[in-house]
This record gives sequence, C-alpha cells and structure tokens, in this order.
Amino acid sequence: MTFYSATIGGTPVTGEANFAVLNPATGKEAGRAPNMGAADLDRAVAAARAAFPEWSALGDKELQRICAAVTSRIEEHAEELATIITLEQGKPLNGLGSRWEMGGAVAWAGYTTGLSLPVKLLQDNAEGRVELHRKPIGVVGSITPWNFPVMIAIWHVMPALRTGNTVVIKPSPLTPLSTLRLVEIMNEELPSGVLNVVTSDDKDINLGAAMAAHPGINKIVFTGSTATGQKVMQSAAVNMKRLTLELGGNDAGIVLPDADPKKIAEGLFWGAFINNGQTCAALKRLYVHEAIHDAVCEALVAYARNIPVGNGMEEASVLGPVQNRMQFEKLSRLVADAAGRGKVLLGGAPGEGLFFPPTIVAGLSNGDALVDEEQFGPALPVIRYSDVEDAIRMANDSLSGLGGSVWSSDIVAAKAVAARMECGSVWINKHGAIQPNAPFGGVKASGFGVEFAEEGLQEYTDIQVIFA
Repeated sequence: MTFYSATIGGTPVTGEANFAVLNPATGKEAGRAPNMGAADLDRAVAAARAAFPEWSALGDKELQRICAAVTSRIEEHAEELATIITLEQGKPLNGLGSRWEMGGAVAWAGYTTGLSLPVKLLQDNAEGRVELHRKPIGVVGSITPWNFPVMIAIWHVMPALRTGNTVVIKPSPLTPLSTLRLVEIMNEELPSGVLNVVTSDDKDINLGAAMAAHPGINKIVFTGSTATGQKVMQSAAVNMKRLTLELGGNDAGIVLPDADPKKIAEGLFWGAFINNGQTCAALKRLYVHEAIHDAVCEALVAYARNIPVGNGMEEASVLGPVQNRMQFEKLSRLVADAAGRGKVLLGGAPGEGLFFPPTIVAGLSNGDALVDEEQFGPALPVIRYSDVEDAIRMANDSLSGLGGSVWSSDIVAAKAVAARMECGSVWINKHGAIQPNAPFGGVKASGFGVEFAEEGLQEYTDIQVIFA
C-alpha cells in the first residue's frame, strides 16, 4: 500500500493517523493519506504566513520565472499524476480522462504564468499622478472537489502563486492522493512554506470549514456544492475573507428547430457526459424542439450506445465509474424516479459496483427531479418544447446559473437566444468548452467571482491606489 505525505513548510508530513482512499472501479485501496487535524492546519497557515513577506516581495519577472519552472516540473510528472487520478477518481487514462486532465492542468498553469497585472496609470497631469496597483492578498485557502483533483487545484493555486500569495490547499477526502503528490512536485521549485497541503477524512473535523473560519487565511477559493458554498460564506464573514466561489450548476442546452441532429449528436454527448457527467459545467438538461426531438434522441442514443464503460486503467475504457457511493445512490434515485415519469431511451439500470451506464431519458419536464436537481452523473433528461420562448423560460427556471448552450445552424439566431440565458457562460454548438483565456464563473446560486484569464488573476489581489 502506498502512503502519501502532506507538505507543510516544505517538509513532508505523514501525521499520526491516515485514512484509506478507495479506487471506485474496484473498491480496493488506491493509497492512504494523512488524517490531519486543527493543529496541522494551524501549522500550515503559520508556514504560509511566514513565507508570505519574502514571496510577495519578489518582482513580477521572478514570480513568472518560478511559476514557469513549476509548470515544467508538473509536465514532467504528467503521466505519474494521471495514473494516480485514475486510481482514486475513476476516470479513464484515455479520451477525455486523466491524461486529458493533466494536459489541461499544464496548459492552464502555463497560460496563467504568462499573465501579468502591470500598474495602471489613471491620471498623469498637472494635478498629479494616480496609479492603480494590484497587491497580493496574503494567505489563500484552496478547497477543491473530487471530480478534477489536479486541474482544479491548478486553477486555484497557480493564479495565487503568480500574484505573490502563499497557499494552503485542502483536497476532497475522496481524491486527495494526486493533490498530495502534485504539491510535493511543485515544492521542488517553490520556497518553503509558499505552498502547503493538508488532508482529512472530514469525520472528526472538517478542515474545509476550519479553513473558512481561520483568522490566518485571507481568501478562500472554493469549488463545490452550493450548500457548502453558503457555509463557507457564513464562516468567512467573521473576518471579511475575500471569496471566489464556483458552485453547483444545472446547465441547460436549447436545440433550435434548424439544428442537424446527426451533426450535433457527438457534441451533445460529450457536453453532457464528459467525466461521466461529473462536471459542474456539464450539460444537465436538454430542451429540444418538437420538430426534431425524436431525431435528436435517436442520433444521441446511437452515439452513446458505442461508448465503452469500464475500469479506467484499461486502455479501451472511455468512461469509468461514478466516483463515490453517495453520488451513485443520488444518481440511482433520480434515474429511477425519471423512469417512472418518462421513457428511458438508453441505460437506466445501475451496473455492478459504482458503474452506471450512460442514460438518456425522454418525456420529462420541469418539475421532475432529474430535470430540477443537478444529477452530477451519466444521465441526461431530454425535454420536448414547441416554442422557443418556452424553452428559454424553462432553461432559466433554475436557481443555478453556471453555463448553458444553444444548438443551431443559424449562429445569429443562436446568439440571440444565448443572450437571454441566465448563466455565466453560453456556448454555441458545444457545451462546457472552458479555456484559460476566457473568464469563467456563475450567476445566481452558482457562485460569484471568476476564474481564468486576467479577470481571474485579479481575484487574488487587492487594489491600492497611489496618489503622487
């Protein structure tokens, strides 16, 4: 059995206790992580605070140089990290799986490294000179989910480091191993204390909640459920922490009547089933015009039927298992309810262990659980509509507002519909295609603040205006 170490102040920490991390494909242990407590968190925060003055004082070019070295080091270990991701998260090595996740992690790290926030000149005249400076906030607390354990860690950590902050990261207890190893690798290039990681099974103490309330942490960046994000906000309010919250989504897609069912089938499938549907910005509800509803369903089912599902360590697998028992049971409940209300076109029955086949259910409407609740798994409800105004209304009838999509042969018409969707990102003829040069964030209960691009980098800074 492989035991993974945490890192505090540049030093490996095993802790007095550890907990098992299970491989969702086999139910066997993938490795063991340190089961840490409040005292360990205090040490990690203290190390980050001690490292902050020197790290934040580095010039922009030096910060960029070190971040570039960190990116290179991550790329060197991409295959090792991809294997750990598959063992603990379940996604296949191939396709849009762990190797793809590592490619994205390296790309995001590299792009973020290349960004900069120069001094902005607001005024320079006889009345004086006014400059806007961006300054690091301090210690950033990162709380990451289990669906993309390395890529989301990079989304949180790299902009924090690039802007001169120090970091304490706490991964999900379901997938901590790849993050532990990632931090160990990054520390080969970083000064001691700049990046620290703590892990816990969250049974005796929830370290994420403790981080949100910790007086030594200046900002929390959190990716996860809306319910947990609300708790983070409440705890962070005590000492006015800065927040970036990327919360749950129940993304809607609208297929206009002029779309070509066969041309869009592959895009629809991967928009919904990327990472086995365990993606915040995956397509979770599909509204299809009645004129092509049956043809879209037929094309989508034909494509989905040929997707191999299996153990992620097998090279032929394209989709893996649901990551954990709690999510599997939620998905099973939602699909069972949908089967009694609509028509199951594909899948529908849970497989062995945590495997669940790609499932497509037609004949549902708003108000049905599979439509209203974020399933976060491989099941897609298809809802028939007759009027575009109704489709827009139904798509917007949600507390969530992360992403959305419009599918059409007429880009102008699609953009007109997209502009009326209540979500932070809208894609035309694709879904969930985030990229490092475009800000990403939600509206309504999907959070606030943005990630990526220059706007995302700014989230890790405070503004200081100097008048001279």
